[in-house]
Formats: sequence, C-alpha cells, structure tokens
Amino acid sequence: MKTIRALIWPAVGLAAILFSLYGLYHELRGLSLDDFLTSFQAVPLKSWLLAAGATLVAYAALAAYDHLALEHLGRRLSLTFITVCSFTAYALSHTIGASVFSGAVVRYRAYGSKGLSVSETGILVAFCSLTFALGTLTLSAIVLLIEPEIVDRFSDVIPLGASISTAIVILALIGLYLLGSLIGFRPIRTRWFHLEYPRPTLAVRQLLIAPVELIGAAAIIYFALPEAGNPGYMVVLGVFLASFSAALLSHAPGGIGVLELIFIAALPEIDAASVLAALVIFRLFYLVIPFLMALVVVVLFERRQFLERRRAGP
Repeated sequence: MKTIRALIWPAVGLAAILFSLYGLYHELRGLSLDDFLTSFQAVPLKSWLLAAGATLVAYAALAAYDHLALEHLGRRLSLTFITVCSFTAYALSHTIGASVFSGAVVRYRAYGSKGLSVSETGILVAFCSLTFALGTLTLSAIVLLIEPEIVDRFSDVIPLGASISTAIVILALIGLYLLGSLIGFRPIRTRWFHLEYPRPTLAVRQLLIAPVELIGAAAIIYFALPEAGNPGYMVVLGVFLASFSAALLSHAPGGIGVLELIFIAALPEIDAASVLAALVIFRLFYLVIPFLMALVVVVLFERRQFLERRRAGP
C-alpha cells in the first residue's frame, strides 16, 4: 500500500508532462528551430537585465516568507542564513517538483542544525505554503477585477470558471483570514503540530509580501516578451498565475510542458516562437541558474555538517 502511495504523485506528474507535451506538439507543429533561435536572439539586452532584476525580487520575497514564518515561531536567526536556506529550498523544489515535500526536506536539514524541531519545521513549511496561497489568491482576485475576460484565454486548456463575483468571494475569504487573526480564532491542532493564527500585524505583512514573489516571477516573462502584440503586464500576470498553479498541482518537475502549453495557448496575439523564447529565459533565470547554485549550497552545507560531526567525535 505504501509503495502504491509513493508512486501516485510521480505518476500524476508524468501524466501531466505527457498531456502537456502532446498539447504542445499540436500548438507548435508549424514552428521550426530557426524560428525559435531567431526569437531568442531578438530579445534585447535591456530585457535580459530587467528579467534578472525581477528574479532577484522574486527570490528576495521568498526569503521574506521564511522570515515571517520564523517570526511567527518566535525564532531569531541571521538574515543571511534565512535567505540562503529559503533560496536553496525553493530553487530545488521549483525544479524537482512536489514543492511542499522537497522544500520541507531542505528546511528540516538546515533549520534543524539551528535547533528547530520537526514540528517547528512543519509549522514553518505550512506557514510558507499559506503565504504563497494568499499571494496567489490576492493577485488572482485583482487580475479578475481588472481583466475579467482573461479566463477566455485559457478556457480551452484548463477548465476555469471565474468572474468578478469569484474575485469578490476570494477577497471575502482573505478578509475572513484577517478577521480570524484579529479576533484570534481557535488554533488548528494535529498529531504533529499546533498551528495558530498569526498576529494581526504579521498577517497584514503576509498579504503585503505574498504577492511580490509572483509579481517578480511573472515580470521575468513579461520583460522577455516582445513589445509587438504584448497584451500588457496584467494579462501576462493572470496567465502566469493560472499556468504556475496548474504546474504546481501537476507535480511535473519544473512544470515542464504545462507552463509552455498554457502560455502559448493563452497568448495567441504573440508569435509562438517569441512566447517559447520568453519561457526559456524564465526557466533559465528562475529555475536552472538557481538550481545549480542551490546544489553548490547543499554540497557545502553537508560538507560542513560532516566536518563538524567528525570534529565532535563519537
């Protein structure tokens, strides 16, 4: 039974990849390698620099997720350690997939070395996941209010039924979360940890910081897209929210195929080669480079831990 459960999410991820690649095949049948290379080379240096800056903004916001979670736990750690740990956890989980579990392993190893217990690490991971969810919901509501017709762009790819009323419901739920923090609703208790509502000031900061990472990540793609036919940042942000959420739910490593399929289908006014080039730049800045850097951090951390255990003796 355990073996079957262990195989479920990899199977889901593989199915999502195969489905997405099949869809991409039909979307890109007329695209040649020369078309893609021409579009990739046409991206100006200014766009590359702006995309790099947006990446820094995104990962800085992710570090703030961990900082807020540790403040909620009443733990004080150095800003440098938190930033490196958060960067490593997200860089690996974004690429490997199953972000909650892979990120939890990294955080357990890192924060455990600073004295955090397993239950505290579980609360930290849950808090960071909640912060991300709040950011996604907040931005989705804003996009739906400003660009309510955006759902028509990818309704053929993912079955979404959303409208202005949906945005109002989302904002009401977020308001309920803030109210729960203000009033102090009863905490959530499980066998493994005790999760309380954050203080009102902390909850407000969650809502302010949570969208920044997604705004930065979507900006990487926006800056890499050509000006001709570009529908504007709000549309790109909306498509990114839908595609990134679908990629996370699919558990496909790096959301491979899922992002490409939804973006190309949702931006018909832009040449498919240009969209694909922008997504390659996104993967380079947001996934590949951070992943390689994170691997170096893990090796150095484990080497340091090994040397410390060796010095401590049996």
